[in-house]
Amino acid sequence: MIKIKKHNFFIILCVTFVIIFICFSPYSYGADPKIVKKLSDAFEDIEDWILKLSTPAAAVAVGVGVFMKKFSFGDEEKIRIAKKVIRGSLFSYGFILAIDLILSAIKSLIS
Repeated sequence: MIKIKKHNFFIILCVTFVIIFICFSPYSYGADPKIVKKLSDAFEDIEDWILKLSTPAAAVAVGVGVFMKKFSFGDEEKIRIAKKVIRGSLFSYGFILAIDLILSAIKSLIS
């Protein structure tokens, strides 16, 4: 009799489930369920809101950093913090724009 450890049995069970799922997924009759359509629309709305809110938020953060630097009166600690705030807000805004660019490129490739 072959002894199978619980860990190995779990891995074999998962691999079997994935193989069965891959083999029978083309025969599914739900091509575009309503819940997926609603979730897709919701994610697009969230993406639009994030882009609309990120521009003013980045402008406010850069403005705060500039004012912190302007009113530091020569304190090196405040100047360093102001530079971090400015740099961080610009990197974050650039990251959000890069994510939007990547998502739109993926959307254009899919459709």
